[in-house]
Amino acid sequence: MKKHLMGVALVAAVVMGAGAAQAGDAAAGKDVFKVCMACHTAEQGKNKVGPSLFGVVGRPAASIDGFKYSAPMKEKGAAGYAWTADNLKAYITAPKEIVPGGTMAFAGLKDPQKVDDLVAFLAEQK
Repeated sequence: MKKHLMGVALVAAVVMGAGAAQAGDAAAGKDVFKVCMACHTAEQGKNKVGPSLFGVVGRPAASIDGFKYSAPMKEKGAAGYAWTADNLKAYITAPKEIVPGGTMAFAGLKDPQKVDDLVAFLAEQK
């Protein structure tokens, strides 16, 4: 019985450890955000070429008053699309697939861990 419990504990540790490897690290995400800073800020009310990403997690797409969004992004917002963590991850990975015809020049971030880290950082910006 003792061996069985140790085996179960080992399997649980491996499974939990594998899940933890995919969790986002906000501190690491702050470094990843440096790539975004050419066009975005995480400062409330301060837009650049791209909109501020302050409070982006959970925010409806194309919802910052006064920012000039592309027509495809406006359509996403009008359809009720919101920047959930999963939607952000998909967009950060492949922006042109999520918003075809959008104006974001960034080709996408392909490292899933960096994407998770970036979203964790963005989730703290509120």
